[in-house]
Amino acid sequence: MRRSLLGLACVLWLAGVASAADPQASDFDPWAGIDRDGRIPKPELPDDIAHPERWRYIPEGRIKPGNPLQRFLVSSFVAPFFFNSSDVGFGGGVALTDIDFRQQRRQEFAGVFLSYTTEGQQAYTGVWRRWLHRREAEGGGVFQEERSFLRAWGGYEKSLTRRFYGFGDTTSESDETSYSDETAFGRLGIELAVPEPGADWVVAGSVMGEWHGLGRGRVKGAPDTQDIFPSAFFPSQDHWLVWLETELRYDTRDSQRLPYRGFAVGVRTASALLQSDSDVGAIFTVFATKLFPLPPLFHDGGDPGEEHPPTDSLAFQLQSRASAGDLPFFSLPQLGGRRTLRGFVAGRFRDRTSWHGSLEYRFWILPRGFPIPFTEALRVERFGLALFGDVGSVGKHWDDLFSARVHANAGIGIRATLERSAPFRVDVGFSGDGVEVSAGFGLSF
Repeated sequence: MRRSLLGLACVLWLAGVASAADPQASDFDPWAGIDRDGRIPKPELPDDIAHPERWRYIPEGRIKPGNPLQRFLVSSFVAPFFFNSSDVGFGGGVALTDIDFRQQRRQEFAGVFLSYTTEGQQAYTGVWRRWLHRREAEGGGVFQEERSFLRAWGGYEKSLTRRFYGFGDTTSESDETSYSDETAFGRLGIELAVPEPGADWVVAGSVMGEWHGLGRGRVKGAPDTQDIFPSAFFPSQDHWLVWLETELRYDTRDSQRLPYRGFAVGVRTASALLQSDSDVGAIFTVFATKLFPLPPLFHDGGDPGEEHPPTDSLAFQLQSRASAGDLPFFSLPQLGGRRTLRGFVAGRFRDRTSWHGSLEYRFWILPRGFPIPFTEALRVERFGLALFGDVGSVGKHWDDLFSARVHANAGIGIRATLERSAPFRVDVGFSGDGVEVSAGFGLSF
């Protein structure tokens, strides 16, 4: 499979090079609206736009006409990616993304992600998003409000090495068991700023269906989950759920994808109203995030006249989750992995309630990034680091969290962007259990 993906990438690359001779592509200026050092001057927004700080400017140089092959390495990409986690091993894959899907002047995004790991995990995911508010800019380019959009995604994943340590805050590494998880899922949702585009209040809702087929695990030296925890495993062995998810938050942050200032507080519910065993359950979440811009270390902070001035920041997050009703063990609140307690394996701690806090110092080292070879004008816009710490615990009941054992980790991460709406991160977390490496698109909070 990996050879075929590499072959596909080569074909697309050659087709993209060949398309440079296309008459339509030859009229395109990849530097339109962009300075040669990567700085993007931001034009004035129309006077009738409220909350202008929450609209992103996309220059004309990033809206190339033509089909995906003609737009290759401008708004369509074939990119390899790699990751490592003790949960699924070392893996890699290919991301095929089109950030101007169907040539809607950057109003739609679509992507396909395919990966395989040394522990036999395979994952295939498709993603689509359409922003609901967009305005043309005088002189070229568009303004896009990032808080209101439709989205859909789905896929298939098979993992042979999922871990389960039991329930509670006192589980140890020696409690490790293993199971395999084959899952298929699909999700459709909407997010809206109300009462107007860019407003502080944001409401969201989605419907998701998922199916899980559990089996014997293949972690060497670890017993099977079905043998050690049969009461948790067998009711969840062949299980499907239909979720209704809602969210309401008050959000003053200056960006949804890469914020530097402001705060957000909100509540989220995920209700499994339909399940294969006729049970009903729900997860309730309360969360808060606060960000402070800080004096820069390795740059001058840019200037207010550019679209995305380099800004260092300090970010805090606190959240708590509680479950009600009956849910399979893999759906209960858990800590560990890419977003919570990043120094522990995914699902390391699990129970019916949880709390988690994070602190992250984010600073840019290369505020103007660097050009990507063999492309017209594509460049890494920013490159920096983050120092972080996570704390949290789980409990059977919510009031148990006040006396539960607190677990903690520290770490360092890499941060890079092609543009503000597309941050990429690699985090290395250190804990008493060892070292965990995670990677992905988007920040952990």
